[in-house]
This record gives sequence, C-alpha cells and structure tokens, in this order.
Amino acid sequence: VQLQASGGGLVQAGDSLRLSCKPSGRTFGTGTMAWFRQPPGKEREFVAISRWGGVFGYYRDYTDSVKGRFAISRGNRKNTAYLQMDSLKPEDTAIYFCAADQYYSGTVPSEYDYWGQGTQFTVSS
Repeated sequence: VQLQASGGGLVQAGDSLRLSCKPSGRTFGTGTMAWFRQPPGKEREFVAISRWGGVFGYYRDYTDSVKGRFAISRGNRKNTAYLQMDSLKPEDTAIYFCAADQYYSGTVPSEYDYWGQGTQFTVSS
C-alpha cells in the first residue's frame, strides 16, 4: 500500500494551496484519511481528518489553528483525500503527511497504519 501525496511548494502568506493524497493497493473509502504536519524542529501534529460515518457520511474535524482556513475532502470515488488550504500563514510551513487506516482512527499518529512520504511547503511572509 502506498499513499502518494503531492501539492507542496513555496507560496506567499494569504495564498491558497491544495494537497492531494492518492492511495494505491488498498481503498479507504469507508475508512479514515487524515493530514498531519511536522513544522521545522517540532513534533508531528494533527491537522485534519475525514472519517467514514456510515449513513451520516464523512465526519470531518480540524485542529483549531486551521479551522475556517483548511478543508479536507474526498474525491468522487472517496479514496483520494484533498486538503484545500486558504489564507496560508507562515506558521503553516511544514512537511505535510497524509495518513490512512481502514477503520476508525483519530488524531494520534500511532493510530494509522499507512503513511505518505510527506510533501513540503513553505509560506513566506
């Protein structure tokens, strides 16, 4: 199983960027996909989650610092995860990782079985 993350680069404060995470080898349409990030010199931290909720659709949640600016979504086949990031700030600079699990997972990195390779982007002020 591989998670291919893409969309990094160098942007300016206030810009928008969209990251994508495409799994291969397994589907996660009824599982959990999430984004984490690791700022320079810091631990990996939770950013956003999309978790299958059955008849309720997908549950979504975000860390407080990105609420209202970031949006996680699934592609048409529900297996690709996107992270739309608007109003970017320099403190969003980090390596962003997508993670996936076939079942219920939360906001702790150790809960996830599969990880992408990480995509770096830098927000300049």
